[in-house]
Order: sequence, then C-alpha cells, then structure tokens
Amino acid sequence: MESLIGKVQELATLYGFKVIAAIVIFVVGRWIAKLIEKLIVRMMNKRKIDPAIVSFTESLTYIALMAFIVIAALAQLGIQTTSFIAIIGAAGLAIGLALQGSLANFAAGFLMLIFKPFKIGDYVDGGGASGTVEKIQIFTTQLKTLDNKVIIIPNSRVMGDNIVNYSAKDMRRVDMLFGVSYGDDLDRVRTILKDIMDGDERVLKEPELMIVLKELGDSSVNFEVRAWVKTADYWGVYFDSMIAVKKRFDSEGISIPFPQTDVHFYEHK
Repeated sequence: MESLIGKVQELATLYGFKVIAAIVIFVVGRWIAKLIEKLIVRMMNKRKIDPAIVSFTESLTYIALMAFIVIAALAQLGIQTTSFIAIIGAAGLAIGLALQGSLANFAAGFLMLIFKPFKIGDYVDGGGASGTVEKIQIFTTQLKTLDNKVIIIPNSRVMGDNIVNYSAKDMRRVDMLFGVSYGDDLDRVRTILKDIMDGDERVLKEPELMIVLKELGDSSVNFEVRAWVKTADYWGVYFDSMIAVKKRFDSEGISIPFPQTDVHFYEHK
C-alpha cells in the first residue's frame, strides 16, 4: 500500500508540474493571442480597411495562434506533436492547393485595400477593362463602363497587370491632333487654335497651353494641341474643342484634308 502511494506521489510530482505548465501555457497563450488579435484589428480599423477583410483576418489570426498554443501545451505534457504538425501541414497544403485562385484574389484584394492604387469612384484601366470603380470586394473588383455595363474582375488579375488611374490627379492634359492642308497659312492656323483654346474657361493657364506642329503628313500638316484641364473637365473640353475647331476652320476657309485615292484607267488598243 505504501509503495502504491509512493508511486502515485511520484507520478503526481512528475506529471503535476507538466500539467500545470501546460495549463499556464494554454491560459497565457490564449491571453496573448487575444491581445495580438485586438492589436491587428485596431491597426486595420485605423487604416479604414474593409470590415469584411478585418473580420476574416481576425478569425484567421486567432485560429493560427491557438493552433500553435495547443501544440505547445501538448508538447509540455510529453505528447508527441510531430504527427499533429504533419497532419496540420498536409491539411493546409491541400486546402491551399484547392483554393489557390481564391487565396490569390484575397491577397490581391488585401493589398489593394492597404496600398490603395485607386478608390471608389475613380476611373481606371486595369485587368484588361476600363471603367469607374464601384466596389472593391474581398475577391473581386467591380467596374462600371461608360455605357453602363458592369465588369467584375478577379483581384489577382487587377494587381497582376498595369493599373492606369485617370482620376488620381486633379489635372489632366488633353491632347488633340488637327490636320490642315499644305496650302493653308500655318501661322493663321496656329492663331485660330490658340484663340479657341483661350476662349474656353475650362482650359487652365498653368501649365501653359502648347500648340505645336507635330508632323508633315502624307496629305496634311498636323498640329497638336496640348491643354491642361481639371480631370472632371477632360471629356467636355475634348469634345467641345473638336466641334469648335471644325466650325471655325469652315468659317475661316481652312481646309481639313482627308485621304484620297486617284484611280487611273489605261485603254489598251
């Protein structure tokens, strides 16, 4: 009886400390996991990241930390955790392979929300499509085209290609090309173009308006007009200037040449 009691005391002494240490690891580790989870959520909320991303990251972080803590507690009890780690690793690999496309889209969406290459309302060209950004979601980005179509693009495709943000800056340059005949007075043409652009209040004074002779084409002398406008006025200035130049050229007798083909017939006798 005394030997049995001695063995029990010996086992209690041997494993009691391990059990206590395992409990301490679990309790303290759980507290640290909660603390890290709250810290990550606070940092993401300060950056105004999408709530769906915050919730997903919060859960993922807590689960990963708790898995590490449980393995550490089991190891303290003397339980071999190698098999557990192997099982978790294999499961993670299988899930990753099955969801690699979705995970890539999620990661790309997460990066977009952090680095913000564009925001809701911007007109962008990315992922092989152009349109106004309506939604930036976990896995996809939604654009609305100028003809009111909706395009949904995987985030990985958006971030994996060049992104052109037409709304990022307050000003844009309007480039317009006008061809006139070789017989027209070039100084007069330049004066007319400058007069039209100066008369449009939407054209900014700074940076300075540029009107240059760009090239001597096959059938026309081509002038390029480079005018700076507010981004919101870009298309209005472009379309209105095209109409104004055509009407003014017509009234001033400036000809706008167009490609022509001469066909010659030869009669063989």
